[in-house]
Amino acid sequence: MRKAEATVGSVVFFAFNPAMMGGLVPLLLTGWHSAHPPRALEVAGTALIVLGAGVLLDTIARFVFEGGGTPAPAAPTQELVIGGPYRHVRNPMYLAVLAAILGQALLLGRIVLLIYAGVFWLIVASFARFYEEPILSDSYGEQYAAYHRAVPGWLPRLRQWSPEP
Repeated sequence: MRKAEATVGSVVFFAFNPAMMGGLVPLLLTGWHSAHPPRALEVAGTALIVLGAGVLLDTIARFVFEGGGTPAPAAPTQELVIGGPYRHVRNPMYLAVLAAILGQALLLGRIVLLIYAGVFWLIVASFARFYEEPILSDSYGEQYAAYHRAVPGWLPRLRQWSPEP
């Protein structure tokens, strides 16, 4: 897949997946009406949103430039993406969206977003375990098996993992 096609596909994926789950659904659940939480929670929430957005953009770019494809199952990468945040945790894109949802929960002081974050995590964790991991194992064999053994799925490693040459 050419970089231009991968870029367009990744932008479309972003608009219809992470942006909807991490932005549109919270908007629909809350109308972005704040319960006026303490200032410290607003600051922490804003930091989580910014962190999540940064990691999300980084991971999507890695699918294009490192993997030669998109995050969408219909246009997968040609190479296993294991750089950047993927050296600390196998699911940084999902964690980035989760951080954005939790950030909005803190920023707005809305419990409904904490509940939504839990439901979101259950769905994506199940999707990763029962759909993505078998496909990655079939597609990348021992390379993915070594990566899977070394890098945790949900709790990031403190030290970045480096693949053996």
